[in-house]
Amino acid sequence: ADLLFQTARDAALEYDCVCGVPYTALPLATIICSENQIPMLIRRKEAKDYGTKRLVEGTINPGETCLIIEDVVTSGSSVLETAEVLQKAGLKVTDAVVLLDREQGGKARLEECGIRLHSVCTLSSVLEILQQQGEVAVEMVEKVKKFIQGNVFEPVAQNGPAPVKRLCKELSFSARAELPGVHPIAARLFVVMEKKQTNLCLSADVTSSKELLQLAAILGPSICILKTHVDILNDFTQEVVKELRTLADRHEFLIFEDRKFADIGNTVKHQYEGGVFRIASWSDVVNAHVVPGSGVVKGLKEVGLPLQRGCLLVAEMSSQGSLATGDYTKAAVQMAEDNSDFVFGFISGSRVSNKLEFLHLTPGVQLQTGGDNLGQKYLSPEEVITRKGSDIIIVGRGILSASDRLQEAEKYRKAAWESYVSRLGIGA
Repeated sequence: ADLLFQTARDAALEYDCVCGVPYTALPLATIICSENQIPMLIRRKEAKDYGTKRLVEGTINPGETCLIIEDVVTSGSSVLETAEVLQKAGLKVTDAVVLLDREQGGKARLEECGIRLHSVCTLSSVLEILQQQGEVAVEMVEKVKKFIQGNVFEPVAQNGPAPVKRLCKELSFSARAELPGVHPIAARLFVVMEKKQTNLCLSADVTSSKELLQLAAILGPSICILKTHVDILNDFTQEVVKELRTLADRHEFLIFEDRKFADIGNTVKHQYEGGVFRIASWSDVVNAHVVPGSGVVKGLKEVGLPLQRGCLLVAEMSSQGSLATGDYTKAAVQMAEDNSDFVFGFISGSRVSNKLEFLHLTPGVQLQTGGDNLGQKYLSPEEVITRKGSDIIIVGRGILSASDRLQEAEKYRKAAWESYVSRLGIGA
């Protein structure tokens, strides 16, 4: 905190109050304000549903200048989000002070938005000191520098179309697998997708165990995930999932039980761990609705975390009239960020988070766009991957209804993979 305050003083910054980016920088801002008698503002990530329902707590005097405090800056998104809330409250934001600038484009991105970034230290200077002290090998320093140079977030054109704040720089799946905060299941999936050149998830909505295992055996090489609904199997046994697990290991795909947990924490804990299906014992991935609140994730996490399982949150749905939009989607993203040790992505129609550690899986995909008479809407692989920024397409009936399922699965795999390659700009 002293170093941050001294950096602001050395830069001769003028400000009336201080706000720390929630929540890691709040203790730093608190110390700075208490020791130097500076008014402090607290930005909430979500408004309370009672009382004043304010997003910013503290004495706000419109027109005053607020200095933002942050611990680490990578892309600058967190600082920008805080600045936006403060500016809507009538405050000016011209500067931000950060302990560590990772030098991945955050400074340029903030300057693009009129905010000067002042850092106590940069990642390259820290690496240089560690190398000089013999704490880090030269090879590791060069490896880190190479990673930083190859993963710079570029400023976003302010007038460009952006339904969500998108980063101009796209990373490959293999590069995302190496991001510092990536979940083990996400890292494994990124590696599998790159190795097999597939971002296709098969939705195996069949009622026969024999047909399920046949699909896994035949289409396994073409997919990265097999999505199951074991509760619709007419002849489920634990032997079936043991064989399915063997096929998954042989063909290198993950199993995703599409259970859509949506109850209180204690109930989903038992649904996940026990019962007839014992889902946690064989499924790499499950998903959940956020309607019950954070308890649903906490309950699942108690079971899944020790088993190194992962969870996806339903942020959007592909059915007509879905209520999973707007504030609901934002709440899902926030819940994922708060539980990133267990949640590694979303079921959504588009990219809903800029954090590249998160994966986005989109259902309702067919080669021909359209819909059915039950409200399901279909988008093409190109629309989903290239334009909407999702990572994995989920396909069911488009493959299952084909006379040659393998041939059809390959069509979807190639379409989705080519869309991903196009998004990266390879060969463009």
